[in-house]
Amino acid sequence: MARRLLSCFGRGHGSGHASHEKNVTADMMVEEQKHGGPVLVELFSSQGCVTSPEAEIVVSRLGRGDFGLEVPVVVLAFHVDYWDYMGWKDPFGSSQWTVRQKAYIESLRLDTMFTPQVVVQGRAQCIGNDDNALLTAINEAPRFPAPTFQANFQRPTSDSLQVSLTGALRSKVDSHGANVMVALYESGLVIDCPKGENKGKVLSNDFVVRKLEKLCTVKDLSAKKTVSGTVNFSLWDGFNGSKCGVAVFVQNSSHQIFGSQNFQLPNDI
Repeated sequence: MARRLLSCFGRGHGSGHASHEKNVTADMMVEEQKHGGPVLVELFSSQGCVTSPEAEIVVSRLGRGDFGLEVPVVVLAFHVDYWDYMGWKDPFGSSQWTVRQKAYIESLRLDTMFTPQVVVQGRAQCIGNDDNALLTAINEAPRFPAPTFQANFQRPTSDSLQVSLTGALRSKVDSHGANVMVALYESGLVIDCPKGENKGKVLSNDFVVRKLEKLCTVKDLSAKKTVSGTVNFSLWDGFNGSKCGVAVFVQNSSHQIFGSQNFQLPNDI
């Protein structure tokens, strides 16, 4: 069956209104100050793609630090929806993430969209289950200081999460501007897949982006100037803060990343 110029690549192919509040302060490590902050690694994946599960394992290991990299990373997994027609609808898939991947395909001047694909710092890409290529891309990626945001978490209602951030980006933003983005992700997701190309498999997914919001747009900004903003996330059934985290990253109009920062949610949020 023709796959509409899409490819699924394997290895070797190039209730109540309970409200409470938590505060988290990010402390910069000496090494981070010397050499730069984390590298943002984005996986575009689908439970409907037969080779994506292997890539999910790779990025899960990456996020846990199994590869012993000296470079810190922030890992996010975006589940696309264009494989849903193959017999299994990915419960975490979204057309929003497909649009995000398409923007990378265009900015990186690639011919086609495929899964599993990894994009590193918005500047380089590789097949997601090729761990050697992935580690090389991370080690060769340009690094930028991590923002110094302090994060304040609140639950205005039982089905919403409010994240307020204040801090410096620590990278200068020119007249072209940049967006400060905030992703809410979930790990420890395990699903029995009864249909599609992964029929009969138990699929494990970590760092799955559930929500993505823009904190603010900045322009002609010095590295030390304080930036503040608040985003509100609507939560899903079964939300468990102990399995979730928040990633903040700065991205320009060319889709390049200029700094990222990671927060774990308080267990009792």
